[in-house]
Order: sequence, then structure tokens, then C-alpha cells
Amino acid sequence: MIRLVIYLLVLAAVAFGVAWLADRPGEVAIVWQGWQVQTSVMVAASALLVVIALAIVLWSLIRFLFRSPDLFLLAMRNRRRSKGWAAISRGLVAVGAGDAAGARRAASDAERLMGSEPLARLLAAQAAQLSGDAAAAEAAFRAMAETPATRVLGLRGLHVEARRRGDAVAALAAAEEASRHEPGLIWASDAVIEARCLAGDFKAALGILEREVAHGALDRAAHRRRRAVLLAAQAQALELSEPTAARERAVEAVRLAPGLVPAADIAGRLLAAAGDHRKAAKILEHAYAATPHPDLGETYLHLRPADSARDRLRRVRNLTARAPEHAESAMILARAAIDAQDFAAARAALAPRLEAPTQRVCLLMAELEASDAGDIGKAREWTARAVRAARDPAWVADGVVSEHWGPVSPVTGKLDAYEWIVPPGVPSTPVLEHEAERVRAAIAAVVESREAEEARIALEAEAAAPIAPTELAGTAEAAAPAAEAAREPSAPEPQKDAAREPAPAAPLKTPLAPATAGPVVAAPHLPDDPGPGGVLDEVPAPTRQRPPFGV
Repeated sequence: MIRLVIYLLVLAAVAFGVAWLADRPGEVAIVWQGWQVQTSVMVAASALLVVIALAIVLWSLIRFLFRSPDLFLLAMRNRRRSKGWAAISRGLVAVGAGDAAGARRAASDAERLMGSEPLARLLAAQAAQLSGDAAAAEAAFRAMAETPATRVLGLRGLHVEARRRGDAVAALAAAEEASRHEPGLIWASDAVIEARCLAGDFKAALGILEREVAHGALDRAAHRRRRAVLLAAQAQALELSEPTAARERAVEAVRLAPGLVPAADIAGRLLAAAGDHRKAAKILEHAYAATPHPDLGETYLHLRPADSARDRLRRVRNLTARAPEHAESAMILARAAIDAQDFAAARAALAPRLEAPTQRVCLLMAELEASDAGDIGKAREWTARAVRAARDPAWVADGVVSEHWGPVSPVTGKLDAYEWIVPPGVPSTPVLEHEAERVRAAIAAVVESREAEEARIALEAEAAAPIAPTELAGTAEAAAPAAEAAREPSAPEPQKDAAREPAPAAPLKTPLAPATAGPVVAAPHLPDDPGPGGVLDEVPAPTRQRPPFGV
């Protein structure tokens, strides 16, 4: 629009000038070398314009003649680049379609036509990767890393190739170099942070995270979460060796991410050990409201080691009130009630979950049946149901089910990869193993008590049994000669050739051996009967080692 207005204004100015000259006629006379030219002003102006136009055309022609070699080379170069860009386009399409042969041909054409063009080198590297030629791909990325314009792109490719072949040292070196050149690169900073976490150097990982934030690579929410994860990992590593420093870092992690379960768990234990039970309880309650977790319930139960089981049962209701409808609240409440021998409360807590019980609910019911009524048959029946019941949540990172939380994935090294979810396709979880150990202990206690009771009854029956008359007669006959000999005076015994016959010894009455326990009456045979050699014997003993409370 602006150009049209300018064009109209120029055209109006020219028209106005022509009209002004036409209204003011005049004559122009030129006398030169005896020649005299006389004409009007309009004709002279028109002739001047024609001369100028001819001069311009002549100059353009001369200039074209002198520049024709360069123009020819430029045209050839443009044509070559056009073919090169077309080859790059074909190659990228072939890479996206998985056509390795087409990608190689296009990469060869692009390299021949474009030379050191960054996209041509990238296409060559991608074609080599698609063909499985790791050496060619690494050579292409190394060539890009040596050029300032493509250094970061080449380092990225070298990092990926090193991780593919499992060379953690080379991958870390490429990431560190890229991070030095471009501190704001998220992939490079994340790779260095993950490597530092795997090495246990959480202090260096925190420093890299702060440098990443300083260059604007992360937003505020992501920075808070990542810092909380690193602080929780550092607190986890220092919990036994430096509890004071671990407590400070765990508390800061909870402040940044109140719902981070490992941070709240560690902060609760260490604050309770330091005597700050109120703050510890507050942290655990807030974290439990965000993510109900069995570790939080276990820590909350043992905040005060001197409390009795009844006191813990009363206090745990404050925690479960934060998420009353959650399945974890019912299981934590049932756990505390079983420990306190309040079996009615345990049954009431688990009753809403019996329609579709999970594995832990089944094992809690098994322990409850064994501890409450001593019914081993029902305990084994509930244990058999646990095999087919729904799974409970566990720590999962990239398909790996772990007993403990970690800052990075053990597979990919990704930061903050662990999730508290139900693992698909996993028959059991570490939490299930702990509950199975409790069931085993409860059944063993019932069996021991029965054996002790049967042995006591057998001993009492043996002690109260009357002595038979034949035994009394034999005892009297053996005792009579001895009494008669005691009343007669002593006399020298006559010499005999044969050995004297020994006097019949009085029969000694030996007590009966304690009766062994009879066979345990179990429930009818189930398809998955967890009796001797069954599910309980197959579940390995738990290997989890948590720091003792109050330390």
C-alpha cells in the first residue's frame, strides 16, 4: 500500500512538471564550432533524457561483458547448490522413511555438491546411523565438531554414539565440552548431572544445575523439582555418616518439593532423632497427603521409639486422616492395629478393601488370621490369594522395579525418573516380600505355641498317670532281700569258684520323652496352597536395611 502511494505521488510530480514546462514555452540555442542548434525547451529536455538512457544502456552492456565470466560461474554455482539442496531434501525424506540405500545415495550427492555444508554432513551422519555404520557416523560427527559453526551439533552426535556403544567416559567428555561452549544446553547439562549422580558427586551436580538456571535454560518449577531431587539424594547418601548435614538438605528438599516422598521420609526420621517430633510429624503429614506411601507411614509410626503399640495406633489415625479413602491408609492402620493386638480395628480397617484386595491386603489378612485366631488354614488361604491378587505400587524407573528410590534411572540415567506406580507384568514387589516375611513369622509363632502347649499337656499327663501293680510288685520283691540282709549281722562270705550271681536290679522308671506336636490341620488343598514348600517358602527374605529410628 505504501509503495502504491509513493508511486502515485512520483507520477503526479512528473505530470505536474511536464504540464508546468508546457505552460511556459521557451527556446534553447546551442552554438558550437560554427554550428547553431535552436529548439524548444521541451524538445531539449526530451533529447537529454534519451541521451541519458542510451548512456545507461551502453554502460550496462560494457559492464556485462566484463562480468560475464563471474556471472557464468555464479550461475553454475547456484545450479549446483540447488541440486545439493534437492539432494539434502531427498536424503532427509529417506531417513525419515527408513530408506537406508536412498539416504546413502542422497548423502553422497549432497556431499559432492555441497561440500562442507552443515546439513550435508548431518545427512551423511544420519545415513550412516540408519545403515548401522557407527564408525562412519562418528567420523561425520567428529568432522562437525572440528568446525566452529557445527561444533555443538558434532558433540551432540558424539555423545549419542558413545552412549550407544556403552562408552560412558567418552559420552561424559562430549557432554562436558558442549556444556563449556554452550552452558545453556539442557541435554549437555542433564548428561553431566546424571553422570555426577551415578558417581555419587551430588555437590557437583547441584553446581551444574545452578549454572544451567543462570543461563535461563530451566523455568522456576523445573529448577525447584530438580534441586529437591538432588538434595534428597545427597541427604540419602549422608544419612548415616553425617546426619546433621543430611537433615538440613532433606528439610530444604521438602521445602522445595513437599510431596517428594524420599525427602520427607529422611527429614522425618532425622528430625525425630534430633528431638523435633512436631516438625517431623508435620512434614510427614503434608507429604502423605500428597503421596500416600508405606515408608511415610512406617516412619510416622516410629517417630517416638519409646511409645507403646497402643500409642502408635492412636497417633497413626492423624496420618490416615490426611487421605482417609486411600488404600494405603487402610493398610497402615491395619498394620498398627495388628502390632497393638487390636484385631477388631485391623479387621474394620481392611473390610472395605476385601472386595478387590491387593497383595498386601491379602498378606495383612493372612497375618491377622494367624495372630488373632491362630487359624493357619485361613492364613495360608489368604496367602494363596495374594499370588493372584492385584499388584501394589512400587518404585519403577524405565521398567525397572526397585526397592529403594534413586535420583536417576538405572537404565537411561534420567534424573527424577522413579515413579510410585503399579508395575505392569511384575509378579511381586519388595513391599510384598516384607509383608510375606511378617506372615511367615506369625504362622511360625502359632506353630511354636501349639507345639509348646502340646508338650506341656503331654508332660502333665505323664506326671499324673498312676503306677501299674506289676511295677509295684517287682519293686517290692527286689527290695525285700536287701532289707533282710541289712537286718542280719555281717559274716565273711564263703569262697566260691564261680562268680557270684548279681542280684536282680530294681527296675528303674524312666520318664517319657516329651510328646511331639501332632500334624497341623490345614484348610482343604488349594491350587496354590502356600503350605510347606509353598508361597511363603518361595518368597525370599527381605533385604531392606533402613537406619534404626532414634539414631
